[in-house]
Amino acid sequence: HSLGLLYSAFTYFCGFKINSGEYKLMGLAPYGKPVYCDQILEHLIDLKEDGSFTINLEYFNYCQGLRMTNHRFAKLFGGPPRKTEEKISEREIDLAASIQTVTEEIVLKMAKFIRAETGEKNLCLSGGVALNCVANGKLQASKIFDNIWLQPASGDAGGALGAALFTNFQLFKRERVVNKNDSMKGSYLGPRFENQEISQFLKNTHAPSHFLPDEDELLDKVCDAIEEEKIIGWFQGRMEFGPRALGGRSIIGDSRSENIQTQMNLSIKYRESFRPFAPSVLEEKTAEYFDLKVPSPYMLLVAPVKEKIRTALSTEDQETMTDPDLLKRVRLKRSSLPAVTHIDYSARIQSVSENRNDRYYRLIRRFEQKTGSGVIVNTSFNVRGEPIVHTPEDAYRCFMATEMDVLVLENYILYKSEQPSSNKVSKDSHISQFSLD
Repeated sequence: HSLGLLYSAFTYFCGFKINSGEYKLMGLAPYGKPVYCDQILEHLIDLKEDGSFTINLEYFNYCQGLRMTNHRFAKLFGGPPRKTEEKISEREIDLAASIQTVTEEIVLKMAKFIRAETGEKNLCLSGGVALNCVANGKLQASKIFDNIWLQPASGDAGGALGAALFTNFQLFKRERVVNKNDSMKGSYLGPRFENQEISQFLKNTHAPSHFLPDEDELLDKVCDAIEEEKIIGWFQGRMEFGPRALGGRSIIGDSRSENIQTQMNLSIKYRESFRPFAPSVLEEKTAEYFDLKVPSPYMLLVAPVKEKIRTALSTEDQETMTDPDLLKRVRLKRSSLPAVTHIDYSARIQSVSENRNDRYYRLIRRFEQKTGSGVIVNTSFNVRGEPIVHTPEDAYRCFMATEMDVLVLENYILYKSEQPSSNKVSKDSHISQFSLD
């Protein structure tokens, strides 16, 4: 009787991989209409006013079988599950919208109940459902709680953190002190690689590069490339802990570009065209671009784009919104930041501060000084199905297997046009190493 398993059942039924494709379902939801909500609430889940619920397990197979749903579930929604890589139909789009709506309703009912029961003003969330940043955004906007803390590695990986904390406080009985600052340190808890290690790797690989010890010069070069609509692999400092790239292992670009979203999806990430990209925005400028008044350092809150930067859709554009080709819907310009504005005028926001994000903050600040825009596109440094890159070798291989233009490894900058053809990595051979998510 799990909300996460209910959401995963719809992930599976819509043709995505469970335990990794849930965020696709969330990204697909704004394209549809929640027309199946009544069926879900009538047949699949018995939801009470306090947010408690039970699942009708007659429609599911995850407890005793090898699949998430069964024939009753398929009959309820008009046919068998979508097969992986099949064209996405309006049924899947509307199912995504429906389960997302039901999930948000459950989260809000739970929140209202525990606020009334406990009187607490602050709420901490973890677990896989806490990665549903759309529901988180609705919860934040509801003001049920004064403050919300979202654990950035809320999925199963967060169990490692829980085990360490349990050992520290329960077994070793060490004093537990509330840290009013961010003890997650921006989620940069992974390994880092120094310029000396990177230099040796580049030498061994015979990869032409430019060493720029002066940070100002490095940032200027990268900002120029972003402004030229180049796509950049950005590899800096410690690797992030959790599912989001937060400026340690990121692919970045110009959020003002009308081409970047489809270019990144189809030529870099090799993934579905409908999936949105996140903005990294200077924390102090967040409210200028988005209806969000609190920090969102871990890209776990979705909020509306400000009305003043939105672009109204023409009559012709409105007709395109019903086109079965999702790519045509994606390409409609909805704001002055088209690369990060989703179909419903929302964005999954990462607010960036210097004390938390270091050089990544200074890059965006320099970009704002040059262009007037304090927002860039940020997506994880990998292709579809690949884990986020870990080492300089991983980053270079991904760089050479995709249509990325520039790679920045600490103080080294590499241009694709200068790389020897002998270092080229076949896209197919690179992707074939990973199972599609």
